[in-house]
Amino acid sequence: MKPVVGITTYAEQARWGVWDAPTALIPMSYVNAIQQAGGRPLLVPPAEDAIDETLDALDGLLFSGGSDIDPLFYGADKHPSVDGTRPDRDRAELALMEAAFAREVPVLAVCRGMEVMNVARGGDIVQHLPDIVGHEDHKHTPGVFGDHEVDVKSESRLGSLLGDRAPVKSHHHQGVGRLGDGLVESAWAEDGTIEGIEDPGRRFALGVLWHPEQGEDFALFRALVEEAGSYRERKARA
Repeated sequence: MKPVVGITTYAEQARWGVWDAPTALIPMSYVNAIQQAGGRPLLVPPAEDAIDETLDALDGLLFSGGSDIDPLFYGADKHPSVDGTRPDRDRAELALMEAAFAREVPVLAVCRGMEVMNVARGGDIVQHLPDIVGHEDHKHTPGVFGDHEVDVKSESRLGSLLGDRAPVKSHHHQGVGRLGDGLVESAWAEDGTIEGIEDPGRRFALGVLWHPEQGEDFALFRALVEEAGSYRERKARA
């Protein structure tokens, strides 16, 4: 059987056909990436209850992108650039991340997902990168991914998958500030922005600030699915 990988979803008002309603949704690029990597994607809408039941059904987790995390979850005042926060999604995903870490569920966290990983481990967020780096190259045009390269720590898990330099696609105005417990930096943009984090003390816990589902190299997703398969086998033997 294929490993089942949960993908966290957005919670947004959406329109399709004759309908306009609150919706749990995700871009198909995430779904396609898991499928191409050999996994079975399963959408996980925001919910603060039944987290154990959710994890019982999964072999791995992909935390997707989306809106800014409400600064109240890392004890900061809100920057004027922060808009469209979804506190219900924040609470649900922070709880899910903590539970996934406790169970050693393989985790790949993308963009917002990387920020959720950092906050869940007690870190904080740089709320508006242009204030720090002096440009908006990471999100130069709303709805358009920016192309750039990242340097990767060669002796990291991320480095073992991507090498020491990789082309990426970004769309974010925030980043990680103080790193959470157990996390280390593993990739950086040319301007010094932390683009990758991981927990070397766990079998598979990676976060990237870019959007690998938009690229042509699915190495991160193949690694996630492979680890999910191993996790599935360990559960079966337990």
